[in-house]
Amino acid sequence: MARADAEQESAGQQEFILDIGLSWLAMKSDYPVWLSAEDHDRFVPSSGPVDVQLRLVEDAGAKVSRTIVLQIGEDVRRLLASNLPDEVLRTVWLGTTQRYFDPAQHGLTGREWLRRIEAAWITGIRRSDATFLPSPPQPVTDARLRSAVLEQIGAVADALEQAAVGGSVPGLVPALEQVVDKACADVGFRLFLRSMKAYFVAIDEDRGDAFTALGERFGYPEFLVDDNLNVG
Repeated sequence: MARADAEQESAGQQEFILDIGLSWLAMKSDYPVWLSAEDHDRFVPSSGPVDVQLRLVEDAGAKVSRTIVLQIGEDVRRLLASNLPDEVLRTVWLGTTQRYFDPAQHGLTGREWLRRIEAAWITGIRRSDATFLPSPPQPVTDARLRSAVLEQIGAVADALEQAAVGGSVPGLVPALEQVVDKACADVGFRLFLRSMKAYFVAIDEDRGDAFTALGERFGYPEFLVDDNLNVG
């Protein structure tokens, strides 16, 4: 992944980027937090969480940094290009969003849900660039980075899995490990960080420093790793 640009291109103003791509979408999953009063009147309760989040993806280009927006499609397409089982994709989504909604309850498999996100992403970008064609996905498959991410997941695996089980998402840690191993180390690490934050799993300062150092190797924005991470 190229080093993220923390400049909001649409407005020409500096912006703090707290997450990017699919993990950003997971962060925004609790729609009462981010939905404006106007949007709330338009979408709730007439539209369910599927339509609300797809509209968020479509509208992202006009509201947040292009860095965030472009990474959504890249992340989704990296996962779709992998041979990850559908249940893994579903489990990771449930874990990172604390079961905000289950695609299966809306007649969608995990892979179908990702395709819906991809379609909304392309629709949104083509509002300002009608000729936009996404480039082939470029997953991070470097063996050393994969090993480094798996090492950090393994160090907190018991605590994270216990928290996820308590949130009715068993098997989250193995699913995250499969994303790292079979799809992309970058996406896997950010979804792991989002899961740690979702369940507010406590870590010590040394572990927090290790997360930050690994984030620097991926070229993440300054605040992506630290924001809302429970470092005691």
